[in-house]
Amino acid sequence: MKKTILIITSILLVIVIAFTMYWNLPIEITRKSDIQFGNQLIKNIETYQTINKKFPENQDWKTLEKLGFQKEGLETKPYYSTNHQDSYELIYKDEFEGPYLLWNSQEKNGR
Repeated sequence: MKKTILIITSILLVIVIAFTMYWNLPIEITRKSDIQFGNQLIKNIETYQTINKKFPENQDWKTLEKLGFQKEGLETKPYYSTNHQDSYELIYKDEFEGPYLLWNSQEKNGR
């Protein structure tokens, strides 16, 4: 009986430690595929802007899908918004509170 309790306790402890380690990894590691996908979208948007002299409209689903966005309900993944003049943002919204992945074209950096 003691051996079974010790084994179960050890397994739970390993699970808690593994979860804690994963949670504390840098976002560049845990969200690597999202960051790579976002970087490709940024290149596609910049190419579109160079050719068309404007950014794609927020609700232009055909153009956004051609650029590589994935449609989720009434939004894209990642969420795309433009101020129709000189900048746009890409935001990965999670179903829980942050940290969010965000790219702002004016600042040319992500958070």
